[in-house]
Amino acid sequence: MYNHTSTSSFLLLEFSTTRGLQILHFFVFLAMYVVALTGNLFIIIAILADYQLHSPMYFFLLCLAVVDLGSVSVTIPKSMAMSLMNDRSISFPGCKAQVFFYFFFLTSDFVLLSIMARDRHVAICNPLHYERIMNKAAYVKMLVIGLIISLVYSTLHTSGTFMNTFCSNNVNQFFCEVPQLLKLSCSDLYLVEVGLLVLSSIVALGCFIFIIITYVQIIAVVLRISSVRGQKKALSTCVPHLTVFSLLFITGVLAHARRPGDISSSLDLGFAVMYSIIPPMSNPFIYSIRNKEIKNALKKVLYAVNSHKTIFKAIL
Repeated sequence: MYNHTSTSSFLLLEFSTTRGLQILHFFVFLAMYVVALTGNLFIIIAILADYQLHSPMYFFLLCLAVVDLGSVSVTIPKSMAMSLMNDRSISFPGCKAQVFFYFFFLTSDFVLLSIMARDRHVAICNPLHYERIMNKAAYVKMLVIGLIISLVYSTLHTSGTFMNTFCSNNVNQFFCEVPQLLKLSCSDLYLVEVGLLVLSSIVALGCFIFIIITYVQIIAVVLRISSVRGQKKALSTCVPHLTVFSLLFITGVLAHARRPGDISSSLDLGFAVMYSIIPPMSNPFIYSIRNKEIKNALKKVLYAVNSHKTIFKAIL
């Protein structure tokens, strides 16, 4: 019998018990982590380095890249260490930290994407008032409010999860996923966290509805633009954002909108990878593919890196 006071560690689910497949899992996750880190770091550096990108839209994109970096860093390194060291244990404080930061970054993601939708709405539907509405004080205030909301949500979920008594320490997931932790509960206190999860789902659905309504209004305005070039220019700043949000929302729905007994552990692992790793890994590429300003800034960054390499080689 284990409980929340005596449990010193949890045992996470392995991708495989075969040593060769464990090493393969390590290198696959390493590759995904490097891609996520590189992509998001390039976005951050490009925006910071290019003065032309110092606007609210790119400020929020920079914040999103930082959040994505944090999101993948919560789960992937521990999972890689687990396979490399053949040790699937995670300490009780470590598990609490995973839950806290996972919810913090997930909530921040939804908040930022909602703010970015508002930013695009003002830019396209009220362009003459954009500077007044989306001034520096306004978007910093929105960011601070978003951080406070994220902190409150993550604190509530962490407290609601770990106030429970646990009958086992075997977590059926490769990280400390709250639904899997609640399955280990021996008390009725898990209903508190279930209520918080339901509330979170309602809030996420509210964000989805808000963004959809916002884009319906944006599209209605774009269709009234007389030139095709003007329409394409307006939509080019919206499509990446809508794609990023859709990817986050759809992968989350696919992973959680099912009955617990309807899926095997291996498929459960696959779904968890899909919603926790794929979105933050894909976001930099989604934003850079259709955005000329980001492309140009990235080219400048790469050119500067190559120039420094050439100078360094010449000195050596």
